[in-house]
Amino acid sequence: MTPFPWAEAMRFGFGMLRLNSRDFWGLTPRELASAFEALSGRRRAAAPGRDALADMMAAFPDEEKTDG
Repeated sequence: MTPFPWAEAMRFGFGMLRLNSRDFWGLTPRELASAFEALSGRRRAAAPGRDALADMMAAFPDEEKTDG
């Protein structure tokens, strides 16, 4: 899992958006991502559909299967 890119987020929030510390740290990562999308024209990938989710759940189950 890739860690959240805090350095880039802070550069964007403080540098591009000119937010003060209180306003920056008051944002959720989703709100900051939405601001980035609005300015850059980029869009996040859509959530996986039911079939893709079922495939991932089968490949990476939450519980180990036991014989018995």
